[in-house]
Amino acid sequence: MTTLPSSTTRKLGLVIDLDTCVGCHACVISCKGWNTENYGAPLSDQDPYGADPVGTFLNRVHSFEVKPEDSPPQLIHFPKSCLHCEDAPCVTVCPTGASYKRVEDGIVLVNETDCIGCGLCAWSCPYGARELDGAEKVMKKCTLCVDRIYNENLPEEDREPACVRTCPAGARHFGDFADPDSNVSKLTAERGGMDLMPEQGTKPVNKYLPPRQKDSWEGEVDVLAPFLAPVAEEPKGFLGWLDKTLEKL
Repeated sequence: MTTLPSSTTRKLGLVIDLDTCVGCHACVISCKGWNTENYGAPLSDQDPYGADPVGTFLNRVHSFEVKPEDSPPQLIHFPKSCLHCEDAPCVTVCPTGASYKRVEDGIVLVNETDCIGCGLCAWSCPYGARELDGAEKVMKKCTLCVDRIYNENLPEEDREPACVRTCPAGARHFGDFADPDSNVSKLTAERGGMDLMPEQGTKPVNKYLPPRQKDSWEGEVDVLAPFLAPVAEEPKGFLGWLDKTLEKL
């Protein structure tokens, strides 16, 4: 079994703004593209054009319609990937040591050459964030694009996870949670960033910013109302004559 480090130098992770995410799946596509072409074994697809296509994804977006009390219904888009937990059960359950947590930055990775595809890590993860690749038969998960963030051959603005770099709505943020002055630490403090399923005791590094409360039904203002109101109570001129003529028919 693999042991977890007692502490890590940095705590790299994501902040995901549920109020801003529009569910476009750009993060899903960019993640699939980058991780198929670079780090580790490709993310395969089985029968992609058939009746029952399946494939391996490191990031998925789920959409839910919720109805808060005294508020209009809201469509919430919920991106989900590995949360790089401080107390990661997927690491301690691994029988070969293939799953491990890095001391230097806290990223949870899989050494695919040591992975035997037993699935224990997927079974132990309460978030369903691991997927067994159908072609390679090894476990795949989000790496925080470790091959991007340290790649000095890339422009500095590109040294962040592909999902963060691609998000058109700016709903995803990357940084060091061990630094209280980092962008992710400040966002978490200012917006009340939350852990996903804190009752599991895994201490996820990634945080979610809750959606803001929308206006209630009562007193709701219709921004189109001024444009839909009639110009005059009684039509005049040609329109007035036409209206009266049509009434006689």
